Amino acid sequence: MMTLISILVVLLVGLALLFRSASLSISTACLAVLMLAISAFHTMNAFFLLIFWVFFALLASLNSPQVRYWLSKNILAFYRKVMPKMSKTEQEALNAGSVAWDGELFSGSPDWNALRNMKKPGFTTEEQAFIDGPVNELCCMVNDWELTQNTKVLPEKAWQFIRDNGFFGLIIPKSYGGKAFSAQAHSEILMKLFSCSTTLACTVAVPNSLGPAELLLHYGTQAQKDYYLPRLARGEEVPCFALTSPKAGSDATAMPDYGIVCEGEFEGKKVLGMRVTWDKRYITLCPVATVLGLAFKLFDPDHLLGDEETLGITCALIPTSHEGVITGRRHHPASSVFQNGPTQGKDVFIPMEWVIGGQVNVGKGWRMLVECLSVGRSVSLPTSGVAGCKLSASIAGAYSRVRRQFNLAIGRFEGIEEKLAQIAGYAYQADAASRFTLTAVDEGEIPAVPSAILKYHCTELSRKATNNAMDILGGKAVCWGPKNPLALGYGALPTAITVEGANILTRNMIIFGQGSIRCHPFVLKELQAAQMTDKKAALKAFDSAVWGHIAFAFSNVARSLIHGLSGARFAKVPSSRAKIYYQQFSRFSAVFALLTDASMAIYGGALKRKERVSARLGDMLSFLYIGSAVLKTYYDHGEPDDEWNLCRWACEDLLYKLQSTALAVIQGLPDKVAAVTLRAICLPLGQTLKAPSDKLDHELAELLMSPSAVRDRLTRGICTDAQAHNHVALFDEAMVAAIRIEPIEKAVNQAVRDKRVVAFNFDEAVEKAKEAGIISSSQYEQWQAADKLRHEVIAVDDFERNLRDQ
Repeated sequence: MMTLISILVVLLVGLALLFRSASLSISTACLAVLMLAISAFHTMNAFFLLIFWVFFALLASLNSPQVRYWLSKNILAFYRKVMPKMSKTEQEALNAGSVAWDGELFSGSPDWNALRNMKKPGFTTEEQAFIDGPVNELCCMVNDWELTQNTKVLPEKAWQFIRDNGFFGLIIPKSYGGKAFSAQAHSEILMKLFSCSTTLACTVAVPNSLGPAELLLHYGTQAQKDYYLPRLARGEEVPCFALTSPKAGSDATAMPDYGIVCEGEFEGKKVLGMRVTWDKRYITLCPVATVLGLAFKLFDPDHLLGDEETLGITCALIPTSHEGVITGRRHHPASSVFQNGPTQGKDVFIPMEWVIGGQVNVGKGWRMLVECLSVGRSVSLPTSGVAGCKLSASIAGAYSRVRRQFNLAIGRFEGIEEKLAQIAGYAYQADAASRFTLTAVDEGEIPAVPSAILKYHCTELSRKATNNAMDILGGKAVCWGPKNPLALGYGALPTAITVEGANILTRNMIIFGQGSIRCHPFVLKELQAAQMTDKKAALKAFDSAVWGHIAFAFSNVARSLIHGLSGARFAKVPSSRAKIYYQQFSRFSAVFALLTDASMAIYGGALKRKERVSARLGDMLSFLYIGSAVLKTYYDHGEPDDEWNLCRWACEDLLYKLQSTALAVIQGLPDKVAAVTLRAICLPLGQTLKAPSDKLDHELAELLMSPSAVRDRLTRGICTDAQAHNHVALFDEAMVAAIRIEPIEKAVNQAVRDKRVVAFNFDEAVEKAKEAGIISSSQYEQWQAADKLRHEVIAVDDFERNLRDQ
């Protein structure tokens, strides 16, 4: 019995040391004292004592630098053999951007106080005035139904308003005539526009996203900046950026578009330049652009620039009026008519000075693109997703209170409650993740991995929320016409899903593929050490990284097991009403880190090709990131009571998905012994976390169906101006009116049941109830006004038989 107790004591001490990430020297000292005590008091069987002393001797030997270096040297040799080759473009993608909170999530023990201390979202007075003024005014200029079905182009007054009010210069510094707005304000502007018209929002979004203006700001020559930026800010130049080729698609690095360095005539002089041939498609604003940003591969067969012949991807700015540039034709994106189309050119000579940044930036185009993509990808498409979630929440919530079936508001039915709760929860998750990331951007971060998380999950959450809203509105959402509040946005969803890295690609290859190396505390260091040519420096760097990695992995084994057995009660988290959620996210941070290391060890270099594994691990990272954003948002708002159910639902949904995804990763492992072991460590008590309860669903559904401060916060940012053609104001007015007349309708229904009123339909019953004195004349007039609003909300369009008068 004493032997068993002694073994348990040693194991518990070892787990505690690993759990606390104690240093090797401290761990060795603690275990030495313990082993000496056990030996002195003879509390352990000699056989087991020998085993533990052998293990201790091996552990103690690692304190010797010579022993560690010898082991590291052999591990490094093996590592170099199995390490997958990394292309130059992959290296540039990995080096792009910064690591912030996403790195904490890989640590296995996030610092939640650091999260809470991050800056709160907010706008300047100037930004808020622009959002409340010109943005609202622009929303009211566009009727999206008329635009998409009839005119097919933005009204000229809208184009002029965009130019006059600097909508194309949101990210351009004031010194060049721009607005210099924050990423948060940029997003808020687009959110309001997206809630009215995808076409309008895309027109404003693209010049302020990855394109000529941003590339010029970071890499342009001073002459290029001085010429183009003021003209772009004023809208004198309309920009576009051509990257996607028909034969390359999402694999932009495989583009066939090319340029050959040569000499040619430009403005009557012989200058150094290049002849460029391209065929691009899906280029937003291209049909109306005056300046074309172009990415192509550059070659120098005559060595006019140096010894290298293959120079790499290069970016240039070309006026669309330049001889040989073909633009003007349009694609027709689903359910929207923003200007988008192809461009071609064959052997078009352009001078070297048109390369963004000049000759020194030849071949640096891919690095420029991936470094700038992170910021742009954090704003435009995620914002479209957040807008879709918020619009769905507002419309579906109001409609569920106004629309009645079987003498009940349809939102009272449990099937509708389930859909409404999901819409509310998704809107809260998407909004929290977006604002959290945008605040980091404004603090100078370049969020390479979080931007991919946002792009994928905000657009997918929007798809789910919009699908739910379509289900709730039923025939109202199916019938095409200006009275339909959802169909145009629903039809345009595939655009956001597809562009800037199709969601299938983003989930299966980018989020974890980039995050596993970029954010992991040791993997990138190991890769960099393995690529060093200086043997001594390589061994020193690798020794530090690999032993840190091994200690890190074992500490996450301990954390995962202890958190799993204890309900994460020992996790270090701040005092909060949401303490249990902080604890569980800490637990799954350790589980995620452990499964990441286990997958790398089991799959090795093949992990790069295991897309399903990468997708699931990427999901875990994403759920941890979104959950952190939810907790940060709830904290920033002061942890109010009225928002608690939203926070609870969002966290419980994410934690349940984390648990399910972790199990899927484990079950997919080819080594069944490893799978059984990891399941015992990561989920020692099984699947203990549950999805949000039916009761919680009911609370969230009620939240969407009733006007309140928390509902206003949840839907904040979408356009509610009664002059805009987006239905929100009408639906909200009808919801408030429906709530006011509920006691009246209840009294009438009771009179019908008591046979005090006999009528063929409810309208007649209300009238007879007034005549019988059951309701007053003022109540009857109130009911009539509310019923008129209800009729406007539930009405659908009808047209002539030929459907030509739409």
